[in-house]
Amino acid sequence: MKNRKHWTYAALALAGGIIGGAVSNRLLPADGIAMASARAARELKAERFVLVDHHGAQRGILQVNQRGFAEIALQDESGHTRTEMRVSGDGVAALGFFDLNGAKRLIVGETPSGRDGVALYSTSGRQLASFSVAEDNQSSVTLYDPNNGRARVGLGVASNGEPALVLFDQNGRDRAELHVTVKGNPGLALADASGKTIAGLPVEAAAQSQQ
Repeated sequence: MKNRKHWTYAALALAGGIIGGAVSNRLLPADGIAMASARAARELKAERFVLVDHHGAQRGILQVNQRGFAEIALQDESGHTRTEMRVSGDGVAALGFFDLNGAKRLIVGETPSGRDGVALYSTSGRQLASFSVAEDNQSSVTLYDPNNGRARVGLGVASNGEPALVLFDQNGRDRAELHVTVKGNPGLALADASGKTIAGLPVEAAAQSQQ
């Protein structure tokens, strides 16, 4: 532990680039598909399909949107989109669940870089927790401050098998770290607001990290 390792378990970036907002409830008119005329067809090709209930109200949509996303969206009886499944043009895949106000509450996704994960959100749409696994098999759980969205707790296992627990302050700065090396040696480090180590165990390792 000559140099104190900063274990960073960043938020799984699913909210902005993968799922985005809820699908519009007016993508197609409710009578946009004549299912009877397609009864004998073996193959149907279209950019959009609309699922309607017995009263003709839209309950779902299957389409490739203007951004090139292949997506399926399902709506409740009030027309609110409650779940979406999307695959973007560059291969990002995600499944999202939304509340009655259209705010995302749960996202499950996979990125082309090989990072997979689950993200949970508050009623205001702020991320509260995430679990992710990277392509190199590093795994992490991150908990966020519900007031400002910054990471407060990170728990992870590095690709070499070393576990670590990290605590962050209200500004998202790494203030305390506890880890165990692959050789079984435990370590504890405390840092000030600037990131400088102010205490640690073993003592010799903490002193060297300040040099």
